[in-house]
This record gives sequence, structure tokens and C-alpha cells, in this order.
Amino acid sequence: MLPIGYFKAEPTEYVLAYSGGTIVRHGPGKSFWYWRPSTSIVLIPMATTDALFALNETTGNFQAVTVQGQITYRIVVPDTVARLLNFTIDPHTRVYLSDDPDRLQQRIINIVQAHVRSELRRLTLEEALRSSDVLLQRVQARIQEEQALAAMGVAYVSLFFTSVKTTPDMTRALEAEYREALQQRADQAIYARRAEAVEQERKIKQNELATSVDLEERRRQLVDLQGENARKQAELEAEAMRAQLAPFQDLDQRLVLALAFREFAGNAQKIGNLTITSEILEQLLRS
Repeated sequence: MLPIGYFKAEPTEYVLAYSGGTIVRHGPGKSFWYWRPSTSIVLIPMATTDALFALNETTGNFQAVTVQGQITYRIVVPDTVARLLNFTIDPHTRVYLSDDPDRLQQRIINIVQAHVRSELRRLTLEEALRSSDVLLQRVQARIQEEQALAAMGVAYVSLFFTSVKTTPDMTRALEAEYREALQQRADQAIYARRAEAVEQERKIKQNELATSVDLEERRRQLVDLQGENARKQAELEAEAMRAQLAPFQDLDQRLVLALAFREFAGNAQKIGNLTITSEILEQLLRS
């Protein structure tokens, strides 16, 4: 292999070329020839990087939860990162010669975990599961103010949680509690409908009874009115009869009988049989 090599970086890569412990070239997207035996190349990515995490933590009421998500960050001060961690690569394979690039990602995840742990201790299990958005907002606010990221030359871009969940046993317990609450609401709805039906039935019966009472009252009023009318009619008929008989009160009895027989004679065609007993004749002769 020739002692002289050529290296070309991408626009999103920051290069630092060291020769004899001194920086001879640096900058984003550099292309240059270098002397292999004495040159070390440090390659720092400046594009955004996504770091996935799964954090096992405990809530304020000592319940285990797992928070899964992703933080996106970007190296904004490559010189600072180069002083803190070893980003030296093999120029031929472009493979890092140490695990420090992965350590940077882990340090950032540790910062996220510290803030997640601090916020979870302020929440109960139910609050953490139901208010994951609130938890995310609080952690984001803490990370945006985090000085450790700036000290490493890193800028925070975004953070989101894909899930906040508890253990399977606790999940089943919470689901059972929720199902019981739903069943209770369903039972209450059934009881309410039954109570409403009973109340409606009572109102119907009450209306029927009131209607019956009203009908009976009207019937009583009708009977009273009919009786009063009948009494008045009888009184009027009696008064009319007295008026008709008044002229005959001063007449001789025989004359009244004679008038009666004349009335019989006038209606002879309507009379089938007429019987005059001996008592009647005796009364007439005595008169």
C-alpha cells in the first residue's frame, strides 16, 4: 500500500487531520492527500442522529414502568467532541477505532433517563400511564435547559415517547379495574332505566286514577243533576195537576161524577171494557 492516501469527507462530516499531534486540516466535507504513517483522521458526523431507548423506572408509588422512545440530537461543536471522545477512524474502511461514538449516544440517553426518572417520581402509576404527554413535555423542558449537552458540543433536536407501560400483571389488574368500572356504569344505567320505567308507570297509574276519580265525580254530578231534574219535573207535574183539579174542588160530587162519565162516553171508542161496581152505584145513589 502506498504511504500516500486520499481522503474525501461528506458534507455532513467534520474532519480533523492530525500529524504529529497537530491539527493540519479541519472542517466539514474536506478532501485531501495525507501521509499514512503519521496522519490520524478524526471523523465526526454533523447530521442529526436518532438514539432509541427503553428505560425501566419506578413511579412515585413504587410501581415499575418502561418508557420507550427516541431522542434526536446533532453535534454542533465538533472540536469539543473531538477533545472529549475518540472519533478516530481507519481511513480505508471508515470504521471507528474505538467505542467512543457509541458512548456519546449512551451519555445522551443517560441524561434523558435522569430527567425521566426525576419526573416519574412525582407521578403515580395511573398518572404516568394516562398523562404520558405531560411527562414528555416536562422532560423536554428539562433537556432544553440541560447544560451537559452544550458542554459536550451537542444540540437537542427532538424527543418523543413511543410507549409508557407497566408490567403485564399490573396491566391486567388495571384493565380489570377499568372493566369493573365500566360494568358498574352499565349497571347504574340499567338501574336508572328501571327506576325511570317505574316512575313512568307510577305516573301512568296516577293519571289513570285521577281520570277515574274525575269520571266518578262527573257521574255523581250527573246523577245528582238527573235526580234534581226528576224531582223538579214531578213537582211541576203535581203543580199542573193541582191547577187542573182546582176548578172541580167547589163542584158538587155528583156533578163531578157526571163529568167523569161524560169523559168516559167521549172516549168510548178507546175503552174496551168498563165495569161499574155496586159500590160505585151505591155511592152515586147516596150522593
